[in-house]
Amino acid sequence: LHKTMYVLFLLFQILGAVILGFGIWILADKTSFIAVLQMSSPSLKTGAYILIGVGALTMLMGFLGCLGAVNEIRCLLGLYFTCLMIILIAQIAAALVIYFQKETLKVELSDIVVDLIENYDPSDEEKRNLQDAWDYVQTQIACCGWTGAKEWENNEILRNKSNTEYPCSCSNRSKDLEEGRGFCSLEDPVNGTATYADWPVHEQGCMDGVEQWLKDNLGIILGVCTGVAVIELLGMILSISLCKNIHSEDYTKVPKS
Repeated sequence: LHKTMYVLFLLFQILGAVILGFGIWILADKTSFIAVLQMSSPSLKTGAYILIGVGALTMLMGFLGCLGAVNEIRCLLGLYFTCLMIILIAQIAAALVIYFQKETLKVELSDIVVDLIENYDPSDEEKRNLQDAWDYVQTQIACCGWTGAKEWENNEILRNKSNTEYPCSCSNRSKDLEEGRGFCSLEDPVNGTATYADWPVHEQGCMDGVEQWLKDNLGIILGVCTGVAVIELLGMILSISLCKNIHSEDYTKVPKS
């Protein structure tokens, strides 16, 4: 039983480090879709700090649980069990909130991206990181706009140029993707004007691309979440079992030499 507990506590140290690292990555990353979200939505930034806190707490729990198992200190094992139960309940609650609020989250995300597209300006250095992150998303997912390329017609710069330019990161031509950001000029526009239908860009909107990515990776996501929940349940069961096997009721027990 002790050996099993040691392995489990080691897993919790690793799990805590992964959660902690993921939270730090969300705050530090500037070149992916996460950057678009965290720079535009305070809720994601708050979530990142929560992840950092949970990761640190998980690592601390692993240490306390290991200490309690090695020295057979029942109060530490009890604390370990309680913290695990709280985290498991919080995770279930968070999953339920995300599930039942998914339409609200989708609308909020749509508003963020549409505002970014309408105000996209390659010469604006203050928004450079945010705009580069969105260009990265469009290039990697091979998409254009949130629901489609038509949204880019609302961009002020493109309107002023009669849509004779288009976002390079939307392009389906490799030479435009080498530029990767800003706007590319349309070749031979009719009467000096054009519409999004004339642009050599991807037809798929990024919303469809993101949803497809989630569907493709749903098994992995559910597998990871289930694995974490199983590890936490095992930790709770083993800590209670070990606690019952400790006959001494002395909560200030001196560590064995």
